[in-house]
Amino acid sequence: MWHDAVVIAGKDLRIEARSRVATNQVVPFALLVLVLFAFALDPDRGVLARASAGLFWVTVLFAAVLAIQRSFAVEADDGARDALRLSGLDPAGIFLGKAVAVALQLLALEACLAVGVYVLYDAPVDGIGLLVLTCLVATAGLAAAGTLYGVLAAGLRVRETLLPLLLLPVVAPVLVAATRAGEAALAGTSSAGWPWVQRLAVVAAVYTAFGNVAFGPLLEES
Repeated sequence: MWHDAVVIAGKDLRIEARSRVATNQVVPFALLVLVLFAFALDPDRGVLARASAGLFWVTVLFAAVLAIQRSFAVEADDGARDALRLSGLDPAGIFLGKAVAVALQLLALEACLAVGVYVLYDAPVDGIGLLVLTCLVATAGLAAAGTLYGVLAAGLRVRETLLPLLLLPVVAPVLVAATRAGEAALAGTSSAGWPWVQRLAVVAAVYTAFGNVAFGPLLEES
């Protein structure tokens, strides 16, 4: 399973590196969302600094939808998904590989967005350890849930519009917990953020375990 996961993750990352969709489209889109939030909220009232954690994770969530759609769109042509089903690879390995590829792309995006939030929103830099761990665990949950629902919507003609409708309600707990942990870290009260990280870890573990079991049947039906 782990060997298959490495193979799939490497394939997806090589495709993205060659296409440069993430760097040319997803990252500019996410940064543009941050800029629009800055225009929509008056920075003079300190609203941006107080809401920076929530705005950061909303932006990550929007970008995650694009990354997940891209992850399955590359296999929509030329019978690539049929070839994947007939390859003999472990479905759990395929799930983990695609989730890891999405997670790595999101982590790179979050690094760029963190700089944008610091520059545009004048957010305080406190609780670095809590912020980093929150990003790691929340990203794992987003990638696992997104990969699971991505394959569910992949075989449908309306997958571009159906995926957000399926995914956004499911990852709402990730958004809430990550925002609360981020707010605690930026406020200098890291002790209040650790329980939220624990909740994030539970959610990520549940999504990952369920994905390992359900991905194979969903891939056959897609």
